[in-house]
Amino acid sequence: MDIYTIMIAASILVYIAIGGYAGRGIRDLDDYYVAGRRAPTLIIVGTLVASLMSSTMFLGEAGFSYAGQAGPYVLFPQTACIGYVIGALFFGRYLRRSRATTVADFFGQRFNSTRVQALAGFTIIFALGGYLLAVTQGAGILLSQLSDLSYAQALIVAWLSYTLFTIYSGSRGVILTDTLMFLVFTVASVGAIVFLVDHFGGWPSIIEDLVAIEDKADLMSWHGIVGPSTEWPTPMDYLIWALVIDFSWMLVYSVSPWQSSRHLMAKNEHVVLRAAIIACVVVALLQVMVYGMGGVINLGKSDIEPYESATIWASLYMLPKALGALMLAGIVAAILSSASTFLSLVGFSASNDIGIHKSLDDKKTLFFSRMMMLVIGTFVLGAALVFPADIFWLTTFIATVFASSWGPVGFMSIWSKRITESAAFWGMLSGLVLNVVPKFFEFIEVIDLPSYLDPAIIGAVASLTVTIAVSRLTIVSEKEKSYIQKLHQAPAEEIDSKRTRTTYFASTVLIANGLIMPFVLINYYVHPYQSATGTLLPDGSLDWFTGEAILALCWFALYVPLGVFAISVIRKAYGPVQKS
Repeated sequence: MDIYTIMIAASILVYIAIGGYAGRGIRDLDDYYVAGRRAPTLIIVGTLVASLMSSTMFLGEAGFSYAGQAGPYVLFPQTACIGYVIGALFFGRYLRRSRATTVADFFGQRFNSTRVQALAGFTIIFALGGYLLAVTQGAGILLSQLSDLSYAQALIVAWLSYTLFTIYSGSRGVILTDTLMFLVFTVASVGAIVFLVDHFGGWPSIIEDLVAIEDKADLMSWHGIVGPSTEWPTPMDYLIWALVIDFSWMLVYSVSPWQSSRHLMAKNEHVVLRAAIIACVVVALLQVMVYGMGGVINLGKSDIEPYESATIWASLYMLPKALGALMLAGIVAAILSSASTFLSLVGFSASNDIGIHKSLDDKKTLFFSRMMMLVIGTFVLGAALVFPADIFWLTTFIATVFASSWGPVGFMSIWSKRITESAAFWGMLSGLVLNVVPKFFEFIEVIDLPSYLDPAIIGAVASLTVTIAVSRLTIVSEKEKSYIQKLHQAPAEEIDSKRTRTTYFASTVLIANGLIMPFVLINYYVHPYQSATGTLLPDGSLDWFTGEAILALCWFALYVPLGVFAISVIRKAYGPVQKS
């Protein structure tokens, strides 16, 4: 047994032990579903980030960056991440205020409707079941490459690793292990990128060497490798696709169940806001590091197949053994954290939201929840053994499902007094169907939609249109009116000047990010890139009108106003004027 296997095996045993310990403290459904609603900021940050950073990020997207899109993936200002802040300000804190058990349960309460709750629950099972499939396959790929296990055996080991503690400990165990896993893969990622940058002579030297790779000439350009052999015929096609995906993920971070459900576990609304703001910055910077690492791997080997295994190859052959082992343990941690989150959520929805179990007995409901996790998890394992892995595209598709189905209804459920139960139901359903159906026909190559008619756009526009149209034809019930009025009444304990000042401070981190990142990217990326490609101005100064320079400056344009806006909203909601 080598150091890589030992490190991974030891970390898995630790997670199982922590999950077992947490499970012993489960006393009621609140503990199992929402961790007793007592989680502090660090725990919520940990579980927000860990539930996102899965095989999608470290294998799928890092591999995608390695294969041809390192430039745009590093330069784009991680627009999707602002969804954390927007979601917390305009959805998450109200979700926490509702004290619902699940996000689907919130929709059921908001519209006084079992069918809306059931549809939301079905969407969770369908979409997160697919996401769980992707991360399980990612774990199988990783373990099979690192050990003598076959792919099938590795899948079973991975499945058992996250299933055991998730079924037993529920959300309480998930958020504790998530936080530990978050710390592991963050330290590993920082260590790996610092070593690689130093090993290859610093970023300016790395950029020049990457530009010199003949078969990946546009790897570091603002649009990456585009053309006839790719999904994007022109740079504009790539830009449209990237903006659609970013907007979809922004809605995912805002209202999707595996992100917004974490707010239900927060100690108070200020924890919701602080954790979301910190998670926004942490995820943005982690993604830049992981994507940048994907690009740098080309300097070690530029033809790794499949590209999803690029970070695995780098951990084995480009990093020192101890750091490589930590990196692989970090990737496993990221995969297991997401898998445990998805499994818990689909189990909760199957037992609580879709109406197949009705019991006032907490013990019976708890047992049924665990059985549903086992049944759904077993089905996912079977699917992972049958279907070929396509981690990046599968998870990209799943993200857009929530964006189109939940996005418009999610925000309107908080901010529209005119949205009705029927509008919410048909808006969710139309967004789901008109995303999935076109995407399916695209997948089987019956149709070929242009970038501006991505199924995510079709679904989101359909959802918004149907929701508005049906709202105009139907009447809001008195129960719905009463519920939304109460939802907008801030609890007295939340109006606290000390808590509010701390939350202000968290918002300044957004402003600092918007000030620092353009400076870093211009000096360590854009200038070396223009120097290597011969596109500096004749006097040797920077050409500010290139895509690379404009994208670097977009960090300022995005994060500084967002930080100022967050402070303004927080002051209005929780400041001294509100208290008096």
